[in-house]
Amino acid sequence: MITAILVEDHEIYRLGLKTAFATNYPDIEIVAEAETGTEFFSLLKVKNADIVLLDIVLPDMSGVEIARRLKKEKPEMKILVISTEDTEEIIKELVEIGIDGFVSKREGGVKTIAEAILSIMRGLEYFGKDIASILYRVYVSKKRTTDDKVEFSDKEMEIIELCSKGLQSKQIADRLGLSPRTIEAHKTRIFHKLGINNTVEMVQYAMKNGIIRV
Repeated sequence: MITAILVEDHEIYRLGLKTAFATNYPDIEIVAEAETGTEFFSLLKVKNADIVLLDIVLPDMSGVEIARRLKKEKPEMKILVISTEDTEEIIKELVEIGIDGFVSKREGGVKTIAEAILSIMRGLEYFGKDIASILYRVYVSKKRTTDDKVEFSDKEMEIIELCSKGLQSKQIADRLGLSPRTIEAHKTRIFHKLGINNTVEMVQYAMKNGIIRV
């Protein structure tokens, strides 16, 4: 059972998501809800969960502020942001904080949110099917300390390109006839070559250096 805390100030949205999970995804349980950041951090004193489902716009503090504080206080708790706030500034901050996933409310229904949760709890990242357009908006060059050109194998190039289209590891594995574990191993080697930690930075690097184009 995957347990989640939902931080969302719209009661109808909370009720709809909780009901949908109970009906269609019984392995995901929303064990607590909070309307504000203050209420959420009070909840954490008595309630634990595997993942927090976090909106950005809340009455007392932003989801960005909550994510930053949560990473310091409970780094083991996964963070999935579910919001319509996908501006360049917001996404840049969230990626730097180290969130585990982002689903736009405009693009993602309950099925997408459930898929994101399951992926994250398997140790993967999830940034939604619209990842390419989001990355284009948040594209900020990451300065490198070396001028050496990074070389990628043909398979690594394929994986970078498919990641830029928003495909998750399982989807890439199905398309290339490989296992998800093998895809993750390839991505880890790419991360090591670039000195980065996540798929978002990998795609940003590829866009900056003309490896891929959106």
